[in-house]
Amino acid sequence: MALTMNDVERFEASRPRLEAIAYRLLGSASEAEDAVQETFLRWQATDVARVEVPEAWLTKVLTNLCLNQLTSARARRETYVGQWLPEPLLAGDPMLGPADTAEQRESVSFAVLALLERLSPGERAVYVLREAFGYPHREIAGILDITEAASQQIFHRAGKHVAEGRARTEVDEAAARRIVDEFLAAATSGRTEPLVRLLTQDAVSIGDGGGKVPARAKAFEGARAVATFLRGLFKPGKAKRALAGGSPEIYAATANGDPAVVAVVDGRVIGVMCLEVTPEGIAGFRNQVNPDKLERATRRWASTDHGEPLFHAF
Repeated sequence: MALTMNDVERFEASRPRLEAIAYRLLGSASEAEDAVQETFLRWQATDVARVEVPEAWLTKVLTNLCLNQLTSARARRETYVGQWLPEPLLAGDPMLGPADTAEQRESVSFAVLALLERLSPGERAVYVLREAFGYPHREIAGILDITEAASQQIFHRAGKHVAEGRARTEVDEAAARRIVDEFLAAATSGRTEPLVRLLTQDAVSIGDGGGKVPARAKAFEGARAVATFLRGLFKPGKAKRALAGGSPEIYAATANGDPAVVAVVDGRVIGVMCLEVTPEGIAGFRNQVNPDKLERATRRWASTDHGEPLFHAF
């Protein structure tokens, strides 16, 4: 049946929430957009007049589309070249969704999105709907066709898995800038020791090049190994400039709520490095350099004022 203008407007009013749910479930902005578009097509094909609660109907359809996607994504990620990391979202991106509580902000951090990869699709859906969007277990049960008691049990189990990850420290934009400034000063000093002092002893660095940009298949582990890698990463070299397509402009930014380093060449984001900050120091670096996962970041970058670069790398 043809949708009325009111039906379309109702869907569009729900789009930001649907995209934010889909991104947390899938870890991919492009796949989240596709899932929301497919939800619209299902909305277009149904008898909207018979839908009692459109928001609940849309959430149920979207979530189940994402669950199907997650099941197939697990198989694809087994053959993914190198490490798989989520697609970064720069500060202000509406797909980041609600950020009123610490739990909501943490649910979209790179560290938590990586931890969610350990969960089954069902656990991930329950955790996201409850923790990030505050859905009551009664509604989650209806969305996933499970009992309310099962939803509570799954959430408890998923929460334990996520809690096993490292505790993160919330920082505002000013603090993020200071952290990134301090890190970059150490990384470009040409010495390893200043970097080691900023890191936790069990720090890790993970890179995702998707087989399109060189990135080590195995994570660097331990403060000294990570510091040595980072020192080399920021060391100038002609080969690096050629690979990057020029001398990257380096900016301090925020991505997924974390302090981040953004590398830009001719207006194109070629890398986003998210820093996981804990009370003990910087515990993790998640470096997204797969160009397929930086298209949205590039569009966002072009539409915002980001000031002058801190310096030109390489």
